[in-house]
Amino acid sequence: MLRAPVPSPAADRLRERFPEEVLEVSYYAGDVLVRLRKERFQEIARFLRDDPGLRFDYLSNLTAVHWPQKPKPFEIVYHLYSIGKRHRLTLKLEVQDGEEAPTACGVWPTANWHEREVFDLFGIRFTGHPDMTRILMTDEWVGHPLRKDY
Repeated sequence: MLRAPVPSPAADRLRERFPEEVLEVSYYAGDVLVRLRKERFQEIARFLRDDPGLRFDYLSNLTAVHWPQKPKPFEIVYHLYSIGKRHRLTLKLEVQDGEEAPTACGVWPTANWHEREVFDLFGIRFTGHPDMTRILMTDEWVGHPLRKDY
């Protein structure tokens, strides 16, 4: 179900504060999706958490999608929620096969196991993660089962 775009203070603040880092803002089913460059992701994440008007204090989910036909075939998806403000935001980063993404663990502790799951199932490593080890598959497992070429 598609709904009309709604004003997004978060998207507006990101465009204002990080104009070169915001690649795209889109809307789907009432949600605001922001595609970002990955280079300043940790700074952007801290801003989203700490800005008094936004306060995205909870990373409710982090996952990935494999789009083999795209130049950057992996999309990392972050679902953020502000408990106090009662609003949400979805962030997306694209990475190449073998390219690492910055960890979100220092900003949202819930990222720890989510990033390990993405590593285990897609093979995407997160720079600065405190324990980048498999979480679902055995250490002997070969490959990453959620890749479309598995």
